[in-house]
Amino acid sequence: MSTGELLFSNLKIIPGRPVLIAGPTASGKSALALRIGREHNGIILNADALQVYDCWQILTARPSVEDMAQVPHALYGHVGRRASYSVGQWLRELEPYLDPSCAKTPIIIGGTGLYFSSLLNGLADIPNVTPSVRSRAEHIVNESGFTTLLRDLEQRDPLTVSRIDSQNPMRVQRAWEVLETTGQGLAAWQDQTPEPMVRLADCNAFVLRAPKEVLTPRINNRFRRMLERGAMNECRCALPDWDPTWPSSRAIGAREIISHLRGEIDLETAITAAEIATRQYAKRQRSWFNARMKQWKWVDIEG
Repeated sequence: MSTGELLFSNLKIIPGRPVLIAGPTASGKSALALRIGREHNGIILNADALQVYDCWQILTARPSVEDMAQVPHALYGHVGRRASYSVGQWLRELEPYLDPSCAKTPIIIGGTGLYFSSLLNGLADIPNVTPSVRSRAEHIVNESGFTTLLRDLEQRDPLTVSRIDSQNPMRVQRAWEVLETTGQGLAAWQDQTPEPMVRLADCNAFVLRAPKEVLTPRINNRFRRMLERGAMNECRCALPDWDPTWPSSRAIGAREIISHLRGEIDLETAITAAEIATRQYAKRQRSWFNARMKQWKWVDIEG
């Protein structure tokens, strides 16, 4: 019996309601989503900020051809690697699948907590960041690290700093860019948030609880399997015009493999660094879910 089957046997799905599945990387979300999709005439909808990019099939563990043959999938691999992709874009693309007239049960799955938060709590209509501000932010990060942006935010917009994950470089940069572009902090914009698309009470919402001792060997084994399946070739294809400032370049493992392909580090060092980065990311995900998803149904996974 698969992990997905074990999990599914303990869940009660209320028909006619969207299914939300959150959890840290490598926790078994895809297996569970497939099982529910088969049993409830579902369509699986991506809620992972990096699985939207077309360049990373293996490195971001996007659904396989075999998975997509079992249950329809959407919002995966449809964004070019040079493009930015916002939460607002994701919500707009997701909305048609939430229409009550949709024939299939929407199963929204991913590890990007901000996507779920925006879906259930609404998203402020924040103006787009200007290219010049984005360029300045990236220059600062490349020259002195994201902590420079964080220190500036702490002085100018402490309310926003109190609300975001200040250890997440992407969130810090986003908050700084909004403040620079609009003259108003991200928290102030969020306080003007419209009504959400759906409410938690109207969903089947599950979080996979994955203890460190269970998740760590899964993470390590999965990254080595990714290499066996061709993750190195994905990075080799990206190498000629690789730009670390593109949002797609934040895929875990990409920078490490690129460094190896450039001869900067050996393969084992790259693998170790990628595994550490993945474990750190999973820790941040668990912290997000613990803090913000207390009202969801928590499901324990087994090793």
